Amino acid sequence: MGLFKFVCAIITRALFIFVSLAGVWRVTWVKKDPNYWFLTFLFLPLVAEMIITLKRRKGKDYKWFSPPIFLFLISIIPSIWLLELHHQQDKASDPQCKRLDSWENLRRVITVNETQGNHTYHNYFKNIDQVLSSVCSNDWILALHQILLILLIVGKWLLPLGGGVTRDELSQLLLIFVGTAADILEFTSETLSDVKENSPQLVYIILAVWTWSMLQFPLHLAVVNSKKDSEGDEGVQEASLLSKHSTDIWSIVEALFIQDGPFLVVRLTVMTYFEVFHQMLIFFAIKNFLVVILNMYRLAVICQDFRPSRSRGATTSAVP
Repeated sequence: MGLFKFVCAIITRALFIFVSLAGVWRVTWVKKDPNYWFLTFLFLPLVAEMIITLKRRKGKDYKWFSPPIFLFLISIIPSIWLLELHHQQDKASDPQCKRLDSWENLRRVITVNETQGNHTYHNYFKNIDQVLSSVCSNDWILALHQILLILLIVGKWLLPLGGGVTRDELSQLLLIFVGTAADILEFTSETLSDVKENSPQLVYIILAVWTWSMLQFPLHLAVVNSKKDSEGDEGVQEASLLSKHSTDIWSIVEALFIQDGPFLVVRLTVMTYFEVFHQMLIFFAIKNFLVVILNMYRLAVICQDFRPSRSRGATTSAVP
């Protein structure tokens, strides 16, 4: 079992590095500048973390925070920023490319190699580069977003459990990650498609909010239970609101300040300041608004229920 966890820890980090390397390769190809290979230096903290974790913790993750996921985000987010900014600046000058919007187009992209006569290793890798380069920039960026989010979920599943994290908590966390990833992907793909050519500042706003929302993945506070077993504990009535409802409160904080709250602000800005208006934008803005209101209502309910229980606890302790 220890060997299995050790192998899973190595495979997960290797996948992180491989996907980040693909992002750096795409940046160097799009920018036509080999200096962007220096972005691979961002992989060094992830490699150092892998060595330290494997040596000291035998690959096990931490309870509240996941360093490999955080360092993976650091290694790939700059590449996605560069690709998004380049794509928004050069939409009109995009060369002829192959879109991956049908099985027929996908088959044509894959079968490019069959048109080549020689099959030496040099030509083989050259053909692979040609296939990857023929895909449209927008499809490349969308694929990176999708692979990033899927790998965050699968990677967290493969990483050995941290101390104090149960399998039940991990399963809850993975389900939360799936919903969070779907919302984030919808936000970036839908909102960036609304950007006009004369609105570069909107691209920076969207990417900044997207980067901020990605910080949910290294944190486990919305699921991991911090409450100690209190059966028979005479001082349970003295527990604070934060310690008693830590997971609920952190879930509310994530929704209000990390995901749905910022998403709502961006969408309202797009509709009012940038004058972009369509049905899907309105629908998702309403959805974010409902999530924000319901979480505020949830917080009010928790606070109101905590006061009577605290007063009952104080009354019970006063009775001889």
